[in-house]
Amino acid sequence: MSEQSGFEFQDTGQCLAGVDEVGRGPLAGPVVAAAVILDPDRPVEGLKDSKKLSERRREYLAELIRERALAWSLGRAEVHEIDRINILQASLLAMQRAVAALSLAPELVLVDGNRCPRLDYPSQAVVRGDALVPAISAASIIAKVSRDREMVELDSRYPGYGLAKHKGYPSKAHLAALQTLGVTAIHRRSYAPVRRLLEETR
Repeated sequence: MSEQSGFEFQDTGQCLAGVDEVGRGPLAGPVVAAAVILDPDRPVEGLKDSKKLSERRREYLAELIRERALAWSLGRAEVHEIDRINILQASLLAMQRAVAALSLAPELVLVDGNRCPRLDYPSQAVVRGDALVPAISAASIIAKVSRDREMVELDSRYPGYGLAKHKGYPSKAHLAALQTLGVTAIHRRSYAPVRRLLEETR
């Protein structure tokens, strides 16, 4: 496991899995990771960091990735796990679960960021990997689309918080709703705004 800051991606022909996660910052909902092994014979054009794509473009590319990739999978860590082991460890756990769920064994795993989870395969952390490595870009898109869809579904179960719009992130509207409506089962109690509110209402 090593960190790469001046990383330049080169396709070596290995069976390469890209891994990324989404959802570290939100006050609510799970952290979701994806692992993707792209098919060199069926490339997906336009892959980049999911945050730099419109929602419509992400949805389109996610469908192409799922259709054309040799393998893809999702992993997650739930709110109670985030609160128990902290968000960094929960993110690593979600990535570990995503890689373990792949239907094809990778020869190398490239992970976005500066830390790798414990894996059964050779792995390497790549800073800004979602902008540098196509397979990581694909993973970031799959993870974000999956989590965003889940937050839209949770919005109907927990109305009034605006989850479909802000996806659980600490927007002004979300913080105001927490003050008015209180903390739900999907809120991360270890996060400062939620924790302070719980302490105030004891």
